[in-house]
Amino acid sequence: MSTAVSGLPPRFDALDPEVAADPYPVYRELRRAGPLCRMGPGSFGVTRYDDVVRLMRDPRLGSRFPESYHRMSAGDGAAGAFFGRIVLYRDPPEHTRLRRLIGKAFSPSLVRAFRPDLERMVDRLLDPVAARGSFDAVADLAFPLPVMAVCALMGIPEADHELIRPHAVDLGKAFAAIVPDADRPAADAAVAWLRGYLGEMLDRRRSSPGDDLLTRMLQAEEGGDRLSHEEIVDNAVFSFFAGFETTTNLIATGCAALLDHPGQQRLLRADPGLVPRAVEEFLRYDSPIQGIARMVREPVEVGGRTIRAGRVLILLLGSANRDPSRFDDPDELLVARDPNPHLAFGGGTHTCLGAALARVEADVVFRALLRRFRVLAPAAPATRRDGTFRAYARVPIEVEAADS
Repeated sequence: MSTAVSGLPPRFDALDPEVAADPYPVYRELRRAGPLCRMGPGSFGVTRYDDVVRLMRDPRLGSRFPESYHRMSAGDGAAGAFFGRIVLYRDPPEHTRLRRLIGKAFSPSLVRAFRPDLERMVDRLLDPVAARGSFDAVADLAFPLPVMAVCALMGIPEADHELIRPHAVDLGKAFAAIVPDADRPAADAAVAWLRGYLGEMLDRRRSSPGDDLLTRMLQAEEGGDRLSHEEIVDNAVFSFFAGFETTTNLIATGCAALLDHPGQQRLLRADPGLVPRAVEEFLRYDSPIQGIARMVREPVEVGGRTIRAGRVLILLLGSANRDPSRFDDPDELLVARDPNPHLAFGGGTHTCLGAALARVEADVVFRALLRRFRVLAPAAPATRRDGTFRAYARVPIEVEAADS
């Protein structure tokens, strides 16, 4: 039998500039204080690994939020309405059905077959770098590559990639915990524009199927059940966020981590076979998505406290991934770390559908950087990008080509 806990848990402000710069010392203090912290009105953060793992799989917690929650978060426009329709914010049985049908289109075999295309994209982005002797890992690599990849998977003509990119960037603004008033018009416009563009493209695929993700979603079927036009369009739009924001930040934070840890970079150079482990460690060490929200549908107990139905729990993935009860030397970057059961892609039924693609993209990127450049060094201090995610605005890198 658990013992009730008295007193309030500590408060955590994820938007505090100190937290935005480096949340990990704050997470350490929160974990020491207990498994819960207070966040916004009616919401609590969960700080420890074991509790986060348990709650990600607890059926008393859901991912479907009331329309009022999305309106409060993103406003009354296209972005707020969009959240109620995508697989990310659905619960069983709707989530089970959508994920099963979308998963038929977004299969591991599709990602594996796409690797040669990714290798060509990365080489094309890095070709001009050797001549310049420097580049920005964000602007020159981490930003363009995921948009190129998602567009190619969707069968979007290359001539439209630059047209798509600013809308994909603005779409990411819609996924902030609370979208600032100044960002809401851009987020709404991005959702509306991408829905219109992909909707017209889907109409063309009905009469002229291709070998692309939209066609696969259109053709996905199980027991006579198919995805509707609206379900395909909305979840295709969501894939631009899932395939862009997380992967961009994974590549940027991975580059920054290697610059900050030259010993680990040397280890990786000596054994490129460690790249897959290094990618997992980048995800753990500085998780692109620091927390995921769950609606409490039935009372749950966390650390002796009962959280009532209607409250929101924020599962703090960034804190869980630095929990010393699960990871040795959790504040150290160790590219050979194994095992590495990090939670950067969530878990349970809502494990990220795009995780396989993000891993392959990052694997291709870091193998190419190590192969093509014998020097990767800071050209100037890296700068963070404001917002909900662990993101960089710039990661300037000085390079020396391996064949120079």
